[in-house]
Amino acid sequence: MNIVTGRGIYTWLVLAMVLAGSLASAGQAAGPAGTAKAYFAGGCFWCMEEVFEKVPGVTSVTSGYMGGRVEHPTYEQVSAGGTGHAESVEVVYDPAKVSYTALLDAFWRNVDPVTPNAQFCDHGSQYRAVIFYLGDEEKRLAEESKGAIEQSARLPGRIVTELTLASTFYPAEDYHQDFYKKNPVRYKFYKYNCGRAQRLEDLWGAP
Repeated sequence: MNIVTGRGIYTWLVLAMVLAGSLASAGQAAGPAGTAKAYFAGGCFWCMEEVFEKVPGVTSVTSGYMGGRVEHPTYEQVSAGGTGHAESVEVVYDPAKVSYTALLDAFWRNVDPVTPNAQFCDHGSQYRAVIFYLGDEEKRLAEESKGAIEQSARLPGRIVTELTLASTFYPAEDYHQDFYKKNPVRYKFYKYNCGRAQRLEDLWGAP
């Protein structure tokens, strides 16, 4: 390798790092080409997978864990409530087709924002509702969306949903991915008995 070629490669690498940093500071984590990532926790990640995969412009949703103290946690550890993680989803989406604000709307309409450390029949901090924002812009949009709901006074209590800076996302075990598709009978039985649809209708009205 001659020195000119070496300098050219070095310059390209620096520019790539700067671009990646700019995306993160702007609140848009880079995903596959032409996509971005967003992170949410809304109780059972099976249910949140279903919610976001039905949003036009979303290309994939992965169940996992975020917001805790333990590296590479297992489902057994998280579900026991000792790691600090929340069951979460990583949403990969096309910003040209769906905005982050639209993802926030989908999130709010599918969680119980007034119950702390629980979502529907699942109780414990591992089932808390969280918007894990990436950068100042996502934080601003999340705060604005929360404020608009508070001002509407439509909910029967104070919003306790957390707005927290995103940390490391750990994908859940394979058997949790696309659970609602792979195990539809078991999933529907769980979702119905958990009272999710009934509570959401009480809070937000008919879908």
